[in-house]
Amino acid sequence: MILRLLSLLLVLAVPVTARAAIVNVEVKFTPYVGDPAKNDTVETVPGVAAIFLNGVPYAEQPVRQDTVPVQFDEREITPAVWLPVEALGPAVRKGKNTIRIEFTPVDPKTPYRARLAWASVSDEETTGEKNGKGTATNLAAPGKQEKSGTGKLVLEHTVDASFAPDVAWHHYPPITTLADDDKQKLAALAMARTGVFQPDFAGVYRILEGDRRLDVAKIKEAKCVEAAYAAGVRLDAPKADELEYVTSNQPEVVVRRKGRHLFAPADASAFAKIQGEEQQMCAGIALSLAFPPKLVVVRGPDGVWKVVY
Repeated sequence: MILRLLSLLLVLAVPVTARAAIVNVEVKFTPYVGDPAKNDTVETVPGVAAIFLNGVPYAEQPVRQDTVPVQFDEREITPAVWLPVEALGPAVRKGKNTIRIEFTPVDPKTPYRARLAWASVSDEETTGEKNGKGTATNLAAPGKQEKSGTGKLVLEHTVDASFAPDVAWHHYPPITTLADDDKQKLAALAMARTGVFQPDFAGVYRILEGDRRLDVAKIKEAKCVEAAYAAGVRLDAPKADELEYVTSNQPEVVVRRKGRHLFAPADASAFAKIQGEEQQMCAGIALSLAFPPKLVVVRGPDGVWKVVY
């Protein structure tokens, strides 16, 4: 899901102008069996990759069993999880960021290897020659690490996101415990968010306008949020006793729902009733970002909790 969402974001992204020499970092993860040094394909291992950014749970990506290519002289494996760091939004700190992937296979007894690879993305191509042929790439400083074993494997790497904006809440004090009053406020915050999905959808658009990755004017023009509502898409509001709160010695607190997405659709089949593939895609992006699987919140100096992503 995270790979598809990050790819779809490119459709509705605000145009970005050249800023610095390094404008992104790509991180790729694949659990596999096979020998990429000798063979042109390997088999991915089914399971779930839990992604953490700076110790905070970010997403969970299912990995299915598949035959994937091994390419180029570097023997690159087509990734099961692809993370363009710049697209991860306000979670990314300016400077050093640690990405950790904890992979749990479906079969805890199957031996396998897991590869974590990365490369910086430059705003200029580097040209050269190899084996008598011209080459061009905008990738720099590639690297990788691998582990082998059975059961859960954890790989971690620190990237430099000098291209990320410096946000005030990144410097808030870390939170390690929550009082009952804090939990009540966070529950109210989560339940109130569901209520903005109603005509005239001004609340939905206010949420989306806070995401610098989106061109909200394009979404408004498409009226895909309205189309989703007209097709019967509704949200199942979470209840206070369904919520749990995750702290990780960072300013962020993760609010999530036990056993399911925080803002689960009341009827997932209603999305199929949205007319047109482009409208469905637009609605999927908009609603996935306005009503994500979890909320990440911080407590400001004034003591007020707010959603940051």
